[in-house]
Amino acid sequence: MKNIVLIGMPGAGKSTVGVVLAKAMHMRFLDTDLSVQERMGECLQDTINREGKEGFLKIENEVLSTIHVKNTVIATGGSVVYGKEAMAAMEDGGVLVYLQYTYPTIESRLTNLDVRGVAMGPGETLRQVYDDRIPRYEAAADVTIPCEGKEVDDIVAAIMEKTKGLL
Repeated sequence: MKNIVLIGMPGAGKSTVGVVLAKAMHMRFLDTDLSVQERMGECLQDTINREGKEGFLKIENEVLSTIHVKNTVIATGGSVVYGKEAMAAMEDGGVLVYLQYTYPTIESRLTNLDVRGVAMGPGETLRQVYDDRIPRYEAAADVTIPCEGKEVDDIVAAIMEKTKGLL
């Protein structure tokens, strides 16, 4: 079976939804943020602080481009869409599912930007990050799941329904 690759903004619930979805579909689960942390031996924020946004994106792209799994729900970091090789690896044998939320919802969910591990440049605002990434998610997605006001179980059910013929 193909992979289901969850993409979207930090705070969209990719990891939370991914665990529940993997259980429901009898698939494995992989969180790519944890793969990056394992490779670097530190939390994401420490890598971003040391390497800067561009350095972090390069590291993330390198790590994710080496991921080759099957029958796995993959929760990606929100910045995966910047890595050409990472996206190629995710698309290879995977259905990309964009968890879509409005900016106010994402803003309300991300109260810990200074420690969360969000790839942002100096002086860059969350709004700027959101506005830059949304068209990238939309272009990359095979399936878009509007998540506003939905519970995890509802999102999982919608993903299962919309990916049925694609796996």
